[in-house]
Amino acid sequence: MPSFDVHQHLWPEELLAALANRREIPRIRGSMLELDEGRFEVDLDVHRLDRRLEQLDRDGVDVAIISLPPTMCWEAARELAVAYHEGIERLVGESQGRLRAFACGECRPGYAGACISGRRLIAGVNGLASELAEAGQALFVHPGPPEPAPVDAPPWWAAIVDYTAQMQAAFAWWITQGPGATHGVPIVFSILAGGSPIQLERLRGRGGPDAESLDPSFFLETASYGHRALELCLATYGVGQLLYGSDVPVVDSRPTLQALAGFGDALKDVVMTENPTALFG
Repeated sequence: MPSFDVHQHLWPEELLAALANRREIPRIRGSMLELDEGRFEVDLDVHRLDRRLEQLDRDGVDVAIISLPPTMCWEAARELAVAYHEGIERLVGESQGRLRAFACGECRPGYAGACISGRRLIAGVNGLASELAEAGQALFVHPGPPEPAPVDAPPWWAAIVDYTAQMQAAFAWWITQGPGATHGVPIVFSILAGGSPIQLERLRGRGGPDAESLDPSFFLETASYGHRALELCLATYGVGQLLYGSDVPVVDSRPTLQALAGFGDALKDVVMTENPTALFG
């Protein structure tokens, strides 16, 4: 069975061209990515297919599932989603089975599923979930554009404060509504649903649902987290609900891989191979 990284980002040439041609944010100027939340220097070479395959080999990963994060504002700028779909389908075809992809907020043939923002999930995905269920695909929930940061907020504010809050809200909505709200479609919450397992005792104490005995159609993805956070998730839900993801190239994949290795080869194999193979085939 192949090993998977279910959370990676890769910008095909078609998307880079669309970003470079935009007058409005989001856009790229040279090597500078301009978003509502700020301007960020990016290394465009990391988005070359050969570089990505070399990184997969280094990490011992057979298949990466690529998504275009909603933080790139494609929910509003749909031409970016069109360019991504065109380019990522080409790269998936050139990767000899090493890449798969989530589509941008829609069900498309040949994809692993659809990527949406936490806010989109809360707003309702009845039609999309029905299409995904029929196609046998999954739903990948990722942070979307952040709210304006406080004055003089540090550069990490959005990633640490806003993104995790979005994911906690999305997970809370899902456990309140139940899997019927998403037609029982397997749902993957990125970044451990914002660290939601730490909130479950407080949830129960405030009269919320028993979130430790949920339908097993949900999964938590590991990007950016280490031993302590993973240990808490394992103690709460067990190994069956955990999927390995890295958020490459935004985050260095190695610390999370090292943390998983610290739990032993058997657990690492379940998280990287058995669980995602059962989900994505």
